[in-house]
Amino acid sequence: MNPSLQTAAGHRGSTVVAQERNRVLRNTYWLLALSMIPTVLGAWVGISTGIARAMTPGISLMVFLGGAFGFMFAIEKTKNSAAGVPMLLAFTFFMGLMLSRLLGAVLGLSNGTNLIMVAFAGTGAVFFGMASLSSIIKRDLSTMGKWLFIGAIMVFVAMIANFFIQSSALMLTLMVLAIGIFSAFILYDLKRVRDGEETNYITATLGVYLSLYNVFQSLLALLGIFGGDRD
Repeated sequence: MNPSLQTAAGHRGSTVVAQERNRVLRNTYWLLALSMIPTVLGAWVGISTGIARAMTPGISLMVFLGGAFGFMFAIEKTKNSAAGVPMLLAFTFFMGLMLSRLLGAVLGLSNGTNLIMVAFAGTGAVFFGMASLSSIIKRDLSTMGKWLFIGAIMVFVAMIANFFIQSSALMLTLMVLAIGIFSAFILYDLKRVRDGEETNYITATLGVYLSLYNVFQSLLALLGIFGGDRD
């Protein structure tokens, strides 16, 4: 083949690859924004009905774990079909419902609304910061995923253990660790999309959503503990 034709074909191939990566990234951002609607709706339903607050902490934990892992399994199975997006949105509604217990407790504080807004703004700042870094950093971050996964599992196990131990110091430590680990996960997941390692926008959205959820939840809990006004 003529060298000039080979070069032209290479450029076209690179352009197609870049366009596909941008499409996945764009769809991830759009779906992530859309997922906030059922999350807010689920939280509103939970606060209005008191369904999450009515459950004992033990029942709430079991419902959360069973529902979350069940939905994530279903999303993984349907990510390449028309049911993938509705399944993800149903999951975010469920997560909003489960979040209503914490939101209700914070809203019981005299400055609860302000704390929620601060937590939301802080989570947004983390997201935009990590998204910007994902477009600037050129090095491969694939090895980072293994350590983040190990860290997340350790925090998850420790949180379940602390459900029985009820240590305030451990809880605070885990919240801070969760903010750090899941902030890094946002960077890692978005970088994978930019590098073409993740080609399914539903899977990408699920990963980033879970990280944002954990950052927001941990940040709000910390604000409620240290910044809450109890009149």
